Formats: sequence, C-alpha cells, structure tokens
Amino acid sequence: MIPVTMLLTGDDMAFSPLFKRRKTTPVRCGSVAIGGNAPVSIQTMTKCDTRDIDAVVREIRQAVSHGADIVRVAVPDKEAARALEAIKKQVQCPVVADIHFDYKLALLSLEAGADKVRVNPGNLGGKERLITVAGMARAKGAAIRLGINSGSLEKDILEAYGAPTPEAMVESARRHLAYLEDAGVEDIVISLKSSSAKDTIGAYMLMGQFTNWPFHIGITEAGPGLHGRIKSAAGIGTLLALGLGDTVRVSLTGPSYEEVEVAKQILQSVGIRVFGPDMISCPTCGRTQVDLASIARQVSDALKGMTVPLKVAVMGCPVNGPGEAKEADIGVACGRDGGILFSRGKVLGRVASEEIVPALVRLAREYAESPEGKN
Repeated sequence: MIPVTMLLTGDDMAFSPLFKRRKTTPVRCGSVAIGGNAPVSIQTMTKCDTRDIDAVVREIRQAVSHGADIVRVAVPDKEAARALEAIKKQVQCPVVADIHFDYKLALLSLEAGADKVRVNPGNLGGKERLITVAGMARAKGAAIRLGINSGSLEKDILEAYGAPTPEAMVESARRHLAYLEDAGVEDIVISLKSSSAKDTIGAYMLMGQFTNWPFHIGITEAGPGLHGRIKSAAGIGTLLALGLGDTVRVSLTGPSYEEVEVAKQILQSVGIRVFGPDMISCPTCGRTQVDLASIARQVSDALKGMTVPLKVAVMGCPVNGPGEAKEADIGVACGRDGGILFSRGKVLGRVASEEIVPALVRLAREYAESPEGKN
C-alpha cells in the first residue's frame, strides 16, 4: 500500500513548478504525439452508436472542425469493433477504441485499425488479458491507455484503502503499469480519473512521482452545463498549471464539440496553447452606460475563426478602460455617446455607438494582417 503521507507532502514531490511540464516519454497515437515536447492535445468522445458508421463519421468530423486532435469511440460489441475499419477510412484524426469488460473487443478494434485502445484494468479480467491486449497494440503500432477510474477499482484495493481514494487509484495504476513494463510494453498513456476534482488532482500528483509515461487528464462524469464546465476547468486547469497534463478530455453531458471548445478555452486560459483571440471584458458596474454584455458577445462572435493570438478588450468605462486594459493589443472603452478605440493603452480615436463593434472588428482584422499579427 502507498502511505497516505506520501500524498501532497511538499518538498519531496516529483512534479515540476507551475506551468513547467513534467518530462515524459512521447507516445504516438496515429499522427498525434502525446507527451515529450508535443503540444497538449485535445480529445473528445463520440456520443452516438459506434455501429452507426455514418453518424460517427459526421460527429468525428464535426469535433475535428472545432479543434479535436484525437477522438475516442465506445466499443460495446463486435459489430462496433468491426465498424472502426470503415470509420478510420473516412476521418483524418486518430481514433481510440474505448474498451470495458471484454478484452477480445480490444483485439478486434486493433485489427480494425484503432490507433490506441483505452482499457479499464479494473474490469478487463486480469494481468494476462491486459498483456495480451498490449502485445497486440505493440504489434499493430498502436498505443494503450491504462484508464484508471475511481468507480471500478479492484476489490482488494478498495478493501485495503476503504474508498476510491487518490492513493487507491495510484495503487491500481502502478500494479498494472508494472505488468506492462515487466512484459516490455511501450507506448503507454495513463489516466486516473474521478468525478471529484480534488481526488483527481491528488491522484495525478502522486502518480507523477512514479512514472514518466504521459498523462491523459480530465474529470470524469463532470456533469452538464455550467456545473460540468466549472468542475472541468478547476481540475484540468490545476493539473496543467502543475505541468501534469499531456492530452486533455473534458467530459460533459453534452455534444462532443462542446467538450472540444471547453478544452480549448481551458488550455488558452492557462497559457498552454493559443487558438485565437483572447477576450477581456470588464464585469460592469454602476459607471457602465451601455449593454456591454451584448457588445462583447457580438465582438466575440465576429472574431470566431480568427487564429491570431490577439488580446481584445471590451470595457464599459470610457475614463479608465484604456488604462485598465493597457496590456490588450486592441480594445474599446464604451460610453453613452460612443467608444474610444485603443491599442496597448494608447488612444487611437473615437467611434459612434453604432460603429463600436464594426470598428473594433476591423481593427482586429488589420492587426491580424500586420507584420506584428503575422508573427
């Protein structure tokens, strides 16, 4: 058993300082590298029946169009496993097969061309089956993810720890990782997920002391809407700040493309990757004289699709706006009689109320085409 005192003890922790990624051995998942010096990749999982090939292809393409790097599909039976061959022929991104209970489905999925298999060692059926799947993955040039889930830990580990604690999850991960490493298996990715952000963070922090394989991070069963987004941002954002994430999946009760969009927002918010303009907008107060929320939404919508790393400010006070947002590349401070355009704190001129949004959008596009924007 792992002593409880080993968790979060401070000076002896092996993870890196804030925002410095932990050194990991890179793993290939089809055309995407996970870990090493590769960018933190974004994953999602299809929500439709994998046996419906056309529906899965549409959903994967939609997810990729929103920024997904890797997409996982559920494989509940042989028909779903065999469908992977046709699916793979029609999509560009790596496809991961999600396996529970039946190790033979993992073998079929690999035969059909899966770029990686995610297995849940807590329900796969033991050491020999895990090694058999890993051997097939190696033979096919695919990766394997040890997907430890707090809800399906082995009985003996639960009895030893009394609950699916971070230490219990790490005990399971280390046990199965040892099986693979002793068998000479490589291209391993590890995840340790709980619906508790706190427990998930603790598990990855502890596991970081014991391995250099890449981490797939996320909060499982995060939930719907705002609740799921906030829990995911808290957990994933913290892990990224600690340098403990190599690939990310946001698990929401909602469309897969929304998971991708939230993942992008989290990665950009903590400065890990840049996908486009970063919007700054004041929270408004009694000095605000316009519908600032509407203006900010219009600007944000107009700039969708722009990939330039541009910081855009929409402020509600014409007196303090340029000063408070002086780090912004461009911005506007709005008042009852119009707005003041500015760039990095320097006032560029005034615009009428009806021109606030169009003028700021034009300024953004001019910046994107400038030498500074292109660099």
